[in-house]
Amino acid sequence: MDLSGPIHDFLLVFLGTGLILGGLGVVLFNNPIFCAFSLGLVLVCVSLFYILANSQFVASAQLLIYVGAINVLIIFAVMFMNGAEYDTNLRLWTVGDTVTSLICTSLLVSLILITLNTSWYGIIWTTKSNQILEQDLITTSQQIGIHLSTDFFLPFELISLILLVALIGAITVARQ
Repeated sequence: MDLSGPIHDFLLVFLGTGLILGGLGVVLFNNPIFCAFSLGLVLVCVSLFYILANSQFVASAQLLIYVGAINVLIIFAVMFMNGAEYDTNLRLWTVGDTVTSLICTSLLVSLILITLNTSWYGIIWTTKSNQILEQDLITTSQQIGIHLSTDFFLPFELISLILLVALIGAITVARQ
């Protein structure tokens, strides 16, 4: 979207706040239904970030797949759980939560540093993308298809496996 500077900055801050509050809701709520709705808020905010970045196709895919399918599947699975032991209060931060957050943060930082220091990182973003974008006859949907079948083939296949495992889990829970 072509927005002026202050409006764009306001939307970034607003969406970032929604993203942070939704993430905190996922972690801090004891009730799994509230956690699932907070996850839905996070996914919608990510989709709106994509719209701000002029990636309408990715934003619509985010809304359809993650908000429309995965989050509904999570809510469906949570509905089958016994909800009597859950209350609506916020739980306190424990030592285990602190250790887990430190481990996850260190893994994130190390993955970012490793990715930025590898030789293939610069090659993927310069050679293949420039070759594809230089061709004027290729439409946007064809570019997305080319990227999905070359650069992003492994993540695309991993997402399909995750969806398959989630579907099998939902069927197993529904049978019981």
